[in-house]
Amino acid sequence: MTQPPEHRLEESRLHQVLVLTNQLQELPAALVAFSFAIASALAGIVWLRRDGTDSALLIAIGVLAACIINWVLLRRLPDTGRSFGPDQPTALVLGATQALIAVVVGLVGAPAAAALILIALVSAVAYYATWVEPFYVTLTRQAFRARAWSADSSRRGADCLRLIHVSDLHVERTSARERRLNAMIAALQPDLIVFSGDFVNLSYTDDPRAKADIRAILSTWKAPLGVYCVPGTPVVEPLPRVVEFVAGLDNITLLTNTWHTVETSCGALQILGMITTHDLAIDRAALATMMESAPEGGVKLLLTHSPDIAPEAAAAGFDLYLCGHTHGGQIRLPLIGALLSSSQLGKRFVMGRYQVDQMTLYTSRGLGMEGYGAPRARLLCTPEVILWEFNVST
Repeated sequence: MTQPPEHRLEESRLHQVLVLTNQLQELPAALVAFSFAIASALAGIVWLRRDGTDSALLIAIGVLAACIINWVLLRRLPDTGRSFGPDQPTALVLGATQALIAVVVGLVGAPAAAALILIALVSAVAYYATWVEPFYVTLTRQAFRARAWSADSSRRGADCLRLIHVSDLHVERTSARERRLNAMIAALQPDLIVFSGDFVNLSYTDDPRAKADIRAILSTWKAPLGVYCVPGTPVVEPLPRVVEFVAGLDNITLLTNTWHTVETSCGALQILGMITTHDLAIDRAALATMMESAPEGGVKLLLTHSPDIAPEAAAAGFDLYLCGHTHGGQIRLPLIGALLSSSQLGKRFVMGRYQVDQMTLYTSRGLGMEGYGAPRARLLCTPEVILWEFNVST
């Protein structure tokens, strides 16, 4: 029997890793503390054999102190209303990493000071990635030349439409990030708002307070030409749950494999809001079916959660494709870039603007973070809101 898309997602390697690491939160705190002691002792033993007692004690104490500081800071995140994920999985990974660094530095013959500096650097980066960057919401400005709209000389170069694209809220509780988002939307006063899915964090899909907070956040979004949204990943938020999030909110229009025409001052914007199943065969077939009822004329915008069908959308004649899902990798390293993308196309469209034939694609870094055992962290990948300014093509 063919598995439904959401069940296949639950069997994916990434999802299984998130579930497995989330289970580390169930370990007794005493066992976690003991693991830190063991890690620091093992690092100390390497240095004992190399340099003697003084260096060994210095390294062991340094590793243990870093583990404890990491853990305390991670446990404080929910208390300060920043993020609400498990602390133990991330603390254990950080501790193991710092102990490994101490061992490797010892084996290569570098001085103890080098090991301590690197250990401190890991803790500093972890603090920045969990306490600072996830709440530094940035505004990305993009210009779009609408070839399909009339190039009447009286409209050339004129601003036709100001559209805000939001993606991947992944709400756990309302935090400084969501408050910053809503303040930006209110200040920018867009003509139209689109949201490309993932309202809720995977760990809070059925949480009543998360649902209430989502509805409170969405209820403030106002734009004269409307607010349009699509569901996100099915395993994160099944369609019935998404319907609950927006039910009764008169300012929100949920698009589920449907077209909607928005009349702007320069011409028609034809929005296709598509459900993403993450089964490429299903999504490609759905796109082909939707194109059979495509309205004539205007700028065609595909609003969907994932960038995975961008090549097919370009071939179908779309002008603009707005999506998210990848979080830009969420954690990026210098030179390497995103460690993961969650896209079936890998890092091909991991974040930002791309030209796919005649179509413009933009994959948002999104606002929120992955759930379950994933670290509530962003590194070199700030959350973003995109402001699109549509102009008549010259």
